[in-house]
Amino acid sequence: MLKIKKGDTVQVMTGKDRGKTGKVLAVHPTTHRVTVEKVNIVTRHIKPKQSMQKGQRITKEAPIDISNVMVLCPKTKKPSRVGFVVREDGRKVRIAKKSGEELV
Repeated sequence: MLKIKKGDTVQVMTGKDRGKTGKVLAVHPTTHRVTVEKVNIVTRHIKPKQSMQKGQRITKEAPIDISNVMVLCPKTKKPSRVGFVVREDGRKVRIAKKSGEELV
């Protein structure tokens, strides 16, 4: 079970975008990578497919390694490690280690 899910707010800890925060757009569990909003922007060149069409450059987010990001604690708004705890009703939930706050 991965500790980061789609929709989490994360902060980049290493790399060229260090310090930036954003929402997780996609999680790729097989490659252990995540795509974060407005982080690791790359430019792709598109060739024209037909004679009437123009070529263009598209900027989009590229995935980064999951080990380079940390979840922001909802209480303190600081990066925190993620742990798991089993509640009394049998649910296994993610918690922020820094504050013990449940991550939703």
